[in-house]
Amino acid sequence: MQLTGIHHLTAITADAPGNHAFYTATLGMRLVKKTVNQDDVSAYHLFYADAKGSPGTDLTFFDWPAPRERRGTRSIVRTGLRVAGGDTLAWWRERLSQAGVACGEVHVRDGRAVLDLEDLEGQRLTLVDDGGAGPAHPWERSPMPAEHQIRGLGPITISVPDLGPTEQVLTRLMAMTKARDYPTPGGDGQRTYVYAMGEGGPAAELHVAVEPGAPAAVQGAGGVHHVAFRVPDTAYEAWADRLRRMRVPNSGPVDRFYFRSLYFREPAGILFEIATDGPGFAADEPAESLGERLALPPFLEGRRRAIEAGLKPL
Repeated sequence: MQLTGIHHLTAITADAPGNHAFYTATLGMRLVKKTVNQDDVSAYHLFYADAKGSPGTDLTFFDWPAPRERRGTRSIVRTGLRVAGGDTLAWWRERLSQAGVACGEVHVRDGRAVLDLEDLEGQRLTLVDDGGAGPAHPWERSPMPAEHQIRGLGPITISVPDLGPTEQVLTRLMAMTKARDYPTPGGDGQRTYVYAMGEGGPAAELHVAVEPGAPAAVQGAGGVHHVAFRVPDTAYEAWADRLRRMRVPNSGPVDRFYFRSLYFREPAGILFEIATDGPGFAADEPAESLGERLALPPFLEGRRRAIEAGLKPL
């Protein structure tokens, strides 16, 4: 029983209109679902992804009026966005510079060409050359050429003060494989450890930076709320049972309508989610018009008028 890769990552914004403009116009991703946080319907939950809203491509945001994140350990610190080829990274470097986006130079990290950047709230992102591996679903209405579009997520990097307890959860509970390690950028001799899922590759890796001297992060805008890992729909009950049998405190089954979830915290306090690939974002609106209206799961539909009145326009 294995996880098959990254499912989605959910971050925090305090500026939904600016966030929407950055991820659709500057990065060229498709808004595939405009909905609300099911646990706080005063907040948008925005999903950006590939043309189909494929599992493993979703970068999502809760819209909360929060101060900026205070960076530190015990947190998710960097989100990889996969693109194909060194030429694409050079193209993005030029585009981002012209758009006034804070970014570095193309360089090599863990054997892959990468380009680090930040969004307007300091969300730490990295464009990663995945060599064009696996399927891609470019969106024909993106402002980016198809060959340069973002293909999906991964790898995701977390920071912990102590590797041991987290490694036990990753390898024994979540069946990841410890693959290798590399120097943590700017880490003064510290190391980052790579844990692979399924077939591996950047779409199926969690990188763990060990930073024992760093203060604990304080969550806020520009930070990350949680990371979700993929499982086939048919494996969901087995994963729920596995968490019970191994006595891991967890949410129990949660139906998010677009996928089913299980939530728990690893030993450093970072929130993990296990999420199914289906039913998918076309469950309540046509694939050709994903994200064009406020979508609400059936149990919230009766409150639509009140919910819409509490949301600001994008």
